[in-house]
Amino acid sequence: MAGWLAGRRALVVGAGSGIGRAVVDAFTDEGAQVGALELDPARCGALPCQVVTQGDSTRADDAREAVRAAVDAFGGLDILVNCVGIFDFYRGLSELSDTELDEGFDEIYRVNVKSQLVSVKAALPHLRASGGSIVLTVSTSGFYPGRGGILYVGSKFAVRGCVTALAHELAPEVRVNGVAPGGTLGTRLRGAEGLGQADRELVATPEREAELRGRTPLAVALTGADHAGGYVFLASDRARGVTGTIVHSDGGIGIA
Repeated sequence: MAGWLAGRRALVVGAGSGIGRAVVDAFTDEGAQVGALELDPARCGALPCQVVTQGDSTRADDAREAVRAAVDAFGGLDILVNCVGIFDFYRGLSELSDTELDEGFDEIYRVNVKSQLVSVKAALPHLRASGGSIVLTVSTSGFYPGRGGILYVGSKFAVRGCVTALAHELAPEVRVNGVAPGGTLGTRLRGAEGLGQADRELVATPEREAELRGRTPLAVALTGADHAGGYVFLASDRARGVTGTIVHSDGGIGIA
């Protein structure tokens, strides 16, 4: 029986771990040909993709190379997914020095927001040609306070705006949607170097599973695989009438 993405050609940016890796696995299971752009060379070697490009998703040349490699391998591109992000470990504005504000702002907005736009721009000619689909990664932090610090929350509100603006700009040729995951088990989401957090990862948070269950109405601690279904749906023909929409995969935070 054909999968939801049978015959589709996809590029997943930030594919090496967490939600990005789960999306790679889900897309593959649903019949897509999957290429990847990943920064970490070690993670590149572990990806089960037909084509993997090692590079920085915030750099236009690296994004274009990943798109070129996928198009050369698959003969075109139908789907772009961006799962790139870094965290700020709940740092408030009053807790940031002037230097941390300067460096942390530039780093977090470059990674969390610019990477999304860079990857879309690189893939856009091919997505327009195929009548394709884009799925960006927002976050529950793009809707509610307290799910990150000022820089992370602000950056995710910006990604939410990118979904809306791009959906308007690119219609009717290309659909643009987003997934807003809540807190996730097993994510390798790291902190910002400009905030002195480059060695911290959310996966190491003590009692992470109990904390996630305790703050969601559904009392669930979700994994990347739980979120991946939203990406599959939005990228598939079952969502052919859906654009400018964000799927909330967060255990019901909005009704808490």
